Amino acid sequence: MVQFLEQLAEPSLKAAQEEFATLQQFAAERDNLTQLKPWDISYYSELLRQRDYDIAQEALRPYFPMPQVQSTLFDITQQLFNVTITEKHGVDTWHEDVQYFEIYDQGGSLKASFYLDPYARQGKRGGAWMDSCRDRFVMTDARQTPTAYLTCNFAGPTGSRPALLTHDEVLTLFHEFGHGLHHMLTQIDELSVSGINGVEWDAVELPSQLLENYAYFMPSLQQMARHYETGEILADDVIERLIDARKFQAGMLMVRQLEFALFDFLIHLRYEPDAQDQWQDILADVRSQVSVIQVPETNRFANSFSHIFAGGYAAGYYSYKWAEVLSADVWDYFTEHGPLSVNTGEHYLNNILGRGGSRSAMELFVAFRGREPEVEPLLKQQGIAA
Repeated sequence: MVQFLEQLAEPSLKAAQEEFATLQQFAAERDNLTQLKPWDISYYSELLRQRDYDIAQEALRPYFPMPQVQSTLFDITQQLFNVTITEKHGVDTWHEDVQYFEIYDQGGSLKASFYLDPYARQGKRGGAWMDSCRDRFVMTDARQTPTAYLTCNFAGPTGSRPALLTHDEVLTLFHEFGHGLHHMLTQIDELSVSGINGVEWDAVELPSQLLENYAYFMPSLQQMARHYETGEILADDVIERLIDARKFQAGMLMVRQLEFALFDFLIHLRYEPDAQDQWQDILADVRSQVSVIQVPETNRFANSFSHIFAGGYAAGYYSYKWAEVLSADVWDYFTEHGPLSVNTGEHYLNNILGRGGSRSAMELFVAFRGREPEVEPLLKQQGIAA
């Protein structure tokens, strides 16, 4: 995995250095600031993003009403996987905002169901997630279809106005629904490896990250980005800026994540119980290789790196980037063969999405793509490589 991270590092560092130079020039021209400090980065980056793309998340809300976004998401799913999603009323739920849906195959047989609990309320846990209500299994005398919980915390509707989402919240909904599809469209009968069960940690984010691409897909945006009062479609030039903004400072973001992942991996790989402050030396070495931002010597980031010390990611932080490589490579196939083609969806369903943990993630990927994953699609997607 160190080699994989280093494959990403070389082109990403070059892009990050160019992006940082642009940021320094912008700060100098705007405020005569000759040297950027770490605490200046976020402030000037946001100002630069606004200048170059003129995209404000709050200004986009009227164009992303929840019913329209939800309808588009369901349309994509139905078209790709040849299923029908139907809301069922009269089902007991834990809150009036919760909706219950069933998914049927082309022959009219029930495949799965899910509860959608999209809005924040007092006493509800924050964040967004997909969880299993029940898993698929099939035995000689029994059959259980999968059911998922899909939970978000968006601001709800007010009066006659529907819930209005930012584009970041649209991404969240697509992401969690991708996890839901992994759970619900499984073709595996064995409980322990159906759906997301038995899927390796560093591959379980593939379906969720893949579905996020449709939130940056022009036809999808043209369908769902419509003003909730007038029905006016968000202008193409705004949509194009929204799509282009995905690549803003992608190199800097990449090397920051690579710094975390390499540090995590190397402190486990090179651990010596008697070496004093070894972790700090390793971190300094990693930063010398991939960082474009020089932090103060007093910085003790590692002491609060809770993902690896308290979050279960020990020697596993690389999985964020590995899942991005997998999903970008799969999306590359989608763009080549038709992002809304039922043949594309069927190939993906039969080789990855529906296979759960029945085979290793690498075996499933090779069955789908015909080769092992490559980093180039991710670098291209993020504008780091042509």
